Amino acid sequence: MQRAHATPEELAALAPLAGLSPIRLGELAELARVERVPRGSDPLQGCKAGTSLFLLRGELLVAFRGGGTLVLVGGTGDGCCALNRQRQPVQRAKAITDVELLALEDEFLDTLATWDHAVKSDARFVASAFSVASLRQGAFAQLPCAHIEELLKRFDKVSAPRGTVVIREGDEGEHYYVVESGRFQVERLVGGARVVLAELKTGDPFGEEALVSDAKRNATVTALTDGELLRVGRKDFNELLREPLLKRVAFQPAAEKVRSGALWLDIRYPSEYQYDKLPGAINVPLAEVRNMFAVLDRSREYVAYCQSGRRSAAAAFLFAQRGFRVWLLDGGLKQAAGRAS
Repeated sequence: MQRAHATPEELAALAPLAGLSPIRLGELAELARVERVPRGSDPLQGCKAGTSLFLLRGELLVAFRGGGTLVLVGGTGDGCCALNRQRQPVQRAKAITDVELLALEDEFLDTLATWDHAVKSDARFVASAFSVASLRQGAFAQLPCAHIEELLKRFDKVSAPRGTVVIREGDEGEHYYVVESGRFQVERLVGGARVVLAELKTGDPFGEEALVSDAKRNATVTALTDGELLRVGRKDFNELLREPLLKRVAFQPAAEKVRSGALWLDIRYPSEYQYDKLPGAINVPLAEVRNMFAVLDRSREYVAYCQSGRRSAAAAFLFAQRGFRVWLLDGGLKQAAGRAS
């Protein structure tokens, strides 16, 4: 019977993962999907570039470029190293028995190892606030490695007893938050009535929209239970998170991306969108961005725009936090003089 996931013990035996904390290994085991390959097959066929392939169980014969062969046994000796990262380049492989394999993206492995080291080096933090899931597809996954330890140094840890209003709709935005523990409710006034938008849990960020777009808080966040938050100020957020995550592009290169298959995302109100939208643009008002995470195709590229670039900057950041490939039209439509209709 085929297994769905690897075990923490199997992961701990793999060369690049041996130094990870038990918490990290446990989280990764929940995401690490195992693939069974039948006897006689070459598991290296079709291995994606930028991916490390590991032998968890079974026996595999590998033939090296320039001559020589070796039998690898899953979880022991050279079998603990990636098949495609052996000391000698492997030309081909053949499964002597049925084998079980695990594929991990090299970039993700680097991100995971860097964050694990940084978190373990600072006694103020627990690994759960920067979980494997959030490091795989979040703002922290795309943070340059050089910024990680510096960002952790600038985080403050604050308590939020049940009922605490952490941010209030209409206030100025001064901090970006990450939930370390507890549950928090997000709500907004709509037509005089309070509407619940979301519930936040460990690892979820909030407070970014007002900082990215230089606007007032557009929602209220209240602690539903006793909790702990990690908080960083506006200046540090802009320097270490906002700018690395925002990918700006001028109009002509943006238009070329659209001609090559990307889509325009118009972040303005529907009334503005109807007036002078770009050809083929999808209207995603800033308040609706979170509702589109499950709707938009993650395999495509997008270019976000508004009139000035402020609202679209907030939208681009929100999408980028969730792993979307979104470019920001630098300067917005004001800078797109002479664009084609």
